[in-house]
Amino acid sequence: MLVLTRKLGESIAIDDHIKIIVVQIKGKQVRLGIKAPKETKIHREEVYAAIQEQNTEAAKADMSEISKLEEELTKK
Repeated sequence: MLVLTRKLGESIAIDDHIKIIVVQIKGKQVRLGIKAPKETKIHREEVYAAIQEQNTEAAKADMSEISKLEEELTKK
């Protein structure tokens, strides 16, 4: 892990496409701005973990239930 110290207004560059900027420091909180291409997915870690968990659960779905749902949707 790389650990850096940055002051308000300073930034960190990742490759040529991502820039992380310290936009506010308030008490124990730091607000970061992230400039990245639109196709780059950026999530808070807890949101990313929830997405991964949902994807894992979806992968375990019973295919017969999915087929039934597909049939119902094509009827309409």
